[in-house]
Amino acid sequence: MRHVIFFIERGGVLLPDNFKERVTNLMVENLPVLRETLKLSQADLAEMLDISRQQVTAIEKNKRKMSWSVFLALVCIFSNNPETAALLCVFNINSLELQDFLAVDTKDN
Repeated sequence: MRHVIFFIERGGVLLPDNFKERVTNLMVENLPVLRETLKLSQADLAEMLDISRQQVTAIEKNKRKMSWSVFLALVCIFSNNPETAALLCVFNINSLELQDFLAVDTKDN
């Protein structure tokens, strides 16, 4: 199995080479449910992400690829609500691999 190493300052996390594509696809598939759980319109979510409503629509309809930065922003948004945080786990978006990636300590020891 091939791996890609993502370096953040002095820390690094080993992730499978298809990790980003896999989790962004899972987010795209489940975005309408996650958004509706928080009672957010596409316009509300677009404003939170600082993108256009049309971009949110295109992502949800799988007509536009979700960027890694939008994915990470969505993880932050949905992780701050207990109900959607649980759904991230149910949908296998918030996996141990992602938790390890997000928990990288970049401070000098």
